[in-house]
Amino acid sequence: MLPTSMKVAEIKQPGGPEVLTLATRPVPQPGPGEILIEVAAAGINRPDVVQRSGHYPPPPGASDLPGLEAAGTVAALGEGVSRWKVGDAVTALLPGGGYAEYVVTPADHALPVPKGFSMVEAAGLCETFYTVWGNLFMRGRLRAGETVLIHGGTSGIGTTAIMLAVAKGATVFATAGSDDKCATCVKLGATRAINYRNEDFVQVVKDATGGKGVDVVLDIIGGDYIPRNLQALALEGRLVQIAFLGGTRSVTVDFGQIMMKRLTVTGSTLRPQSVPQKAKIAAELAEHVWPLLNAGTIRPLVDSVYPLGQAAEAHRRMESSVHVGKIILDVKG
Repeated sequence: MLPTSMKVAEIKQPGGPEVLTLATRPVPQPGPGEILIEVAAAGINRPDVVQRSGHYPPPPGASDLPGLEAAGTVAALGEGVSRWKVGDAVTALLPGGGYAEYVVTPADHALPVPKGFSMVEAAGLCETFYTVWGNLFMRGRLRAGETVLIHGGTSGIGTTAIMLAVAKGATVFATAGSDDKCATCVKLGATRAINYRNEDFVQVVKDATGGKGVDVVLDIIGGDYIPRNLQALALEGRLVQIAFLGGTRSVTVDFGQIMMKRLTVTGSTLRPQSVPQKAKIAAELAEHVWPLLNAGTIRPLVDSVYPLGQAAEAHRRMESSVHVGKIILDVKG
């Protein structure tokens, strides 16, 4: 018997971390093609922080609660759902609503919890793995034998990208903001980590590749990194832009360089994509990535875990940028 109400961490009004407060709400009901998940743990992601600040409203029809990924057990099935049964352990990409004891999501956006994974570990998979696979491999077309530069190497996205790229046979360069963080990148498999505070990543990758440059750049910074990323790319290189922590405007780009080097500039945001588009990424993850997780070849890096009632503290840690890997909410804790 499902309860009628649940605990949530909601955004009272746009503002700092302190606006995240515990509240009680009705348990949502799954619609056609959806499942209801009893949440054990939920991942914290940068878009949650932006939403809390009032600059990233949820798409139409999505919960106003933050939380784009969670792990737990299937509690109820919507009409037409046959691939899951009640009690299945799943990790899922969410349209929102993860900071809660129950959440609804399309059934095709869920994947089984990998073998040997705790719910806390599984909760940190989907937002980053969907983002990295959809951008670095599907849009950026990274292949074995190629070279890639990953910015923000110790973020949730960065650690995931390093591990996946290495597992798929690519040579990885990564940037980070301290020598300790650079050491973590190397430990994860990067051939060379670049401390952006005292090294020029363009020069480092040029030197390391005999002047050629890298085949792909995965960037979360934007701003003045954009023209430098183009300089760092080899002929036929691909710049994949997935965030703009350094800003989206006031950048001068040499389009002649794009033409002469035959570069591709692409990127995407995950949340606004359609249900079928996200389901396509999920299917590729099931085929190409989940076997690596089940075999223990790659494993997410968990930075810290907070109970649901301390969501504000989790956001403060995210905003401090001192974290290495994923920050998780233990909803059962």
